[in-house]
Amino acid sequence: MTTVIWELALLLVGVVLPVSTRANPVKKKNGLVDVPSNHSVDETVEKLKNILQSKGVTLFALVDHSGEAVKAGMKMPPTKLLIFGSPKAGTPLMLASPSIAIDLPLKILVREDNQGKVWLSYNSPEYLKDRHGLPEGLLQNIAVVGTLAEKAGE
Repeated sequence: MTTVIWELALLLVGVVLPVSTRANPVKKKNGLVDVPSNHSVDETVEKLKNILQSKGVTLFALVDHSGEAVKAGMKMPPTKLLIFGSPKAGTPLMLASPSIAIDLPLKILVREDNQGKVWLSYNSPEYLKDRHGLPEGLLQNIAVVGTLAEKAGE
């Protein structure tokens, strides 16, 4: 609990910690980071929405993939995509490397796997940096995605 309080305090003053500082197991594959959640998909989505709102981050869209599948007569495990960001953080990235606009705003996928475990997935900031040739100094503008995923999964 003390670690969480310190991380929140650091986040509030603009210090971003890497995901590896947390005790939760994190899986990385092909530029994607998977963080386990201790909640259902809906609870995790609500928690993430509340965190975004409390930080003043705009939620641009919430895509309910599983809900749309039902409308199409198909079934899939609960799967929702949150698209969010801050023009103040994203615009300098796009000015430095216009191609990153394909990956912005940031996204976190919240999904339930076939075993009933809920995961939050996002593009690794390092992957995005390498993919778009971002300057090292701008990585902090997108690194917060890991902290957001961790907090929502707690």
